[in-house]
Amino acid sequence: MSSHRYVAEYDDEDYQEYGEYEQPKDPRRPYEDVESYEPYEPFDDDLGAEDPRAGRGVRRVLSGAGGLILTPVALGLLAWGGLRQQMLVQATLSTQRDVFSIGLLVGGGILLLAVGLLGALSATGPILGGLVWGVAPGVATIAVPEWGFRLVKYLPQNDVTYGVTSWLFIGGLLATGFLLIGAGLASRLARRRR
Repeated sequence: MSSHRYVAEYDDEDYQEYGEYEQPKDPRRPYEDVESYEPYEPFDDDLGAEDPRAGRGVRRVLSGAGGLILTPVALGLLAWGGLRQQMLVQATLSTQRDVFSIGLLVGGGILLLAVGLLGALSATGPILGGLVWGVAPGVATIAVPEWGFRLVKYLPQNDVTYGVTSWLFIGGLLATGFLLIGAGLASRLARRRR
């Protein structure tokens, strides 16, 4: 007698036919054996959506224009109100209050706050306003004081100009410019972290 092993090959269909062998179903795919399905086609329900980068240019222009326009007005109001208050206190040697100068100071502060809030649109506004109207003239005056006097000559000679001159030479414009640039950079960094 020959001793060899007989290996039977069975087809899965035979096993299923007789019920001896049944493949377990994967619970994650309950409809795996269903063949009548339509292929999935992604549906884009927002066909008219614009590119988000398209609105960035408009926001930058609005913020930059607001920073360039509002910053000198705010600085002028603060300088004028501060000069009036200083002259009143020094002239009378008292602590009287001038409602108009207080209003100028508050108005200038609110406008500077608005310039800082322009950073919510784009950091361009606070950075441009601080650089053009604060840092550039402040650094120029520190480096070459004669430039500060020449700059002041181009302005109309009134109380606002005298107030701005005093802010220019004591470093107030420089400090305000750096604060605005810092507000713009902070808003840009916060936007990038999101």
